[in-house]
Amino acid sequence: MAGLSVFVLSLLVGFEVISKVPATLHTPLMSAANSIHGIIVVGAMLIAASADTVLGYVLAFLASAFAAMNVVGGYVVTDRMLRMFRGRR
Repeated sequence: MAGLSVFVLSLLVGFEVISKVPATLHTPLMSAANSIHGIIVVGAMLIAASADTVLGYVLAFLASAFAAMNVVGGYVVTDRMLRMFRGRR
């Protein structure tokens, strides 16, 4: 039950923090957040290693999937941002 509580609270806090960021700052923040999401992937793996129940496995899988999506999305957004600053050929 504690794992589910932490998961739900982290979803709410994450949504609240990201929804307050202006659109002009969102791209640089996504770029800088890749390392944080990498740490979250490692944490999800640690949770999966210590999971005893089906709920623990499901939460570990969801945490891993969301963190991986954020890492990939951050790199895609960063690449798109960098392409805007390259000269046209």
